[in-house]
Amino acid sequence: MNRAHRVELWIGSTIILLMIVGALLLLRWRAQRPVSIRGAVTVQDTDSRKEEPIADVEVTADLAPEAAKSDSTGLFALKLRRFVRRGQPLVLHFRQPRYHPLDVNDIVGDKLYIVQMLPLSSGAPSPIRPEVKVGNVRVRYSGRVMTELNVGSAVQTFQIENKGNVPCKGQRPCSPDGKWRAAFGAASLDAGTGNEFRNTRASCIAGPCPFTRIESERSLQSGQIFMVSARDWSDTATFLLEAEVVHPMVSQIVHQSYPVIFGEGLNFTLPSTAEGVSIEAELDGQMIIFPLGPSLFLSWANCNARVNRDQTMVYRCDLKPGYHFQ
Repeated sequence: MNRAHRVELWIGSTIILLMIVGALLLLRWRAQRPVSIRGAVTVQDTDSRKEEPIADVEVTADLAPEAAKSDSTGLFALKLRRFVRRGQPLVLHFRQPRYHPLDVNDIVGDKLYIVQMLPLSSGAPSPIRPEVKVGNVRVRYSGRVMTELNVGSAVQTFQIENKGNVPCKGQRPCSPDGKWRAAFGAASLDAGTGNEFRNTRASCIAGPCPFTRIESERSLQSGQIFMVSARDWSDTATFLLEAEVVHPMVSQIVHQSYPVIFGEGLNFTLPSTAEGVSIEAELDGQMIIFPLGPSLFLSWANCNARVNRDQTMVYRCDLKPGYHFQ
């Protein structure tokens, strides 16, 4: 074995040794890294459509140094103590004032922990008071939209004076092919403060139009100013500028939607821009509008709301004792 072969063998052995050491260090780091478990908490119901997420559930475990709470989607993430390993026995405790306490025996594993909690009984409805029928439920809300009021149109002409058939001889401006002497001209329209132009256009309307060209069309100051420049390389030509003038404004539009009803609960979603949310419903045949307000108060239902990642709002209202959907 020559010297070169011994060097190659030494380098190869060193690389293999470094790889083994790196793998051992990686395994040790992963073994020491804290384990986190993730899951979701929903309402326990025989109808899967009624298994709504439960927020503000306190989640604790003997293997966890701190408690966790579920968010508006029911999601929770609980970080376990250092050196806790997968496969160890685990007892999870779930507490929420409006639901029965729940303890779950499981093991630490690489999985999603889906838990269902049973709501506390709200008590039987009073036998003295007859049940109120709730029907024809609709959701009303308003939203801001940009609208435009057409306030007229604007027109202006301008001329570019020039003499045709005059050689350019390199003295700019010239025709596009550089042969004839040309002239430039420009004009602008002003829509007025608070107004904007729509459907702007410019064209040659008189003179040797085939030997003219619109060089540029620009909108300035958010569409309030319309500016045009043109070139003429023959006799004098006339140009026309035209545009519609609009006044942008913010308007409130009232929308209606219909909630989805499962059993004694209704569900609906609204865009993030929704304002003045109210519920319109018939109670024993009488149509009444109930503003929800920031406290989500209804005399005949308990309502809650949560925010999705796209900022849309998800609402759910459960009937109070003494009421039922018609």
